[in-house]
Amino acid sequence: MDRAETAPALRCRGVRKTFGDAVAVAELDLDVPSGSITALLGPSGCGKTTALRLIAGLESPDVGTITIDGVEVAGADGEVPPEVRQVGMVFQDYALFPHLTVERNVDYGLRGRDRGERREATRRALQLVGMEAYGGRLPHELSGGQRQRIALARALAPGPQLVLLDEPFSNLDAAMRASVREEVRTILKAASATAVFVTHDQEEALSLADEVAVMAEGRIHQTAPPHVLYATPRTRFVAEFVGDADVLPGRRAGRYFIDTPIGRLPTAGEVEADRADAVLRPESVRVRPRPDGPVRVTAVTFFGHDQLVHLQLADGTTLRSRQGPELRVVAGDRVDIEVVGPVAVFPTSATAADDHPVPA
Repeated sequence: MDRAETAPALRCRGVRKTFGDAVAVAELDLDVPSGSITALLGPSGCGKTTALRLIAGLESPDVGTITIDGVEVAGADGEVPPEVRQVGMVFQDYALFPHLTVERNVDYGLRGRDRGERREATRRALQLVGMEAYGGRLPHELSGGQRQRIALARALAPGPQLVLLDEPFSNLDAAMRASVREEVRTILKAASATAVFVTHDQEEALSLADEVAVMAEGRIHQTAPPHVLYATPRTRFVAEFVGDADVLPGRRAGRYFIDTPIGRLPTAGEVEADRADAVLRPESVRVRPRPDGPVRVTAVTFFGHDQLVHLQLADGTTLRSRQGPELRVVAGDRVDIEVVGPVAVFPTSATAADDHPVPA
């Protein structure tokens, strides 16, 4: 079998990077399949940008190996320089040369090649991103979304094995982000490119990536397709960081059941600890108006396509329910609630056990 069919386009094993006493990346393990888009998702300071710079060769790992297209570019035998790694980089601020035209910006990464080859590669890259008519313009004459596409064209023009994008949509206003990230996904797929992008925006990661690697404190907690990550989080951090979630304290009530302040709930996995926390997605909580219901509606946040109903139990426990656009309850109403489907559970930490009472 061909090596390309068995090896991922990018493989990181045991990669660690420290700056003084601070651990930026700890034991990074990551596989990125060829032709896929992977998001490194995590809060600020979790190490995701450092991980990207290590892959690009802009930083050197303390230990561990990095392999691109089956070739080790960092490891015990030394490092391959960034310019030889066949990696395209799209920076957060695009890093376009303000005094060069669009064509010359894209052409810049092709230095050393035959002039005819450079011209053809530039033309193909601009055509791929739909900017062939803007070759003579300067960056300041373009919109933010257009500059994003030019930065991507420059990264793709040399035909890299891997494209790295650092917070690629952070400079765009909210109205443009959704449309531009869809454009970027379409362009990367059309180019059959393998890409890794860094983001702290979970919506961005879930909508754009084929796989999402969730990072915290320099470590990857879980790598999975977006729907798997959301439905079956492996750690409590992933459960709370990816999507909306409410946590209820509970006690084990059998192998696959947990008793919580809203009653006994089925669990998605085996309950191993006597005390455990149940993680509820708002869309799994159904409400039914009832004048003498045990739960009070405290607020309703309307978003147009849906609404978030804020609820409070008699013991003060709060949780949320995601409803459709039809207004069925208002603040002050009493309701019954029902949880649909099994819930994710995680062992309760000692601190949480002290802070939150659980049902007897």
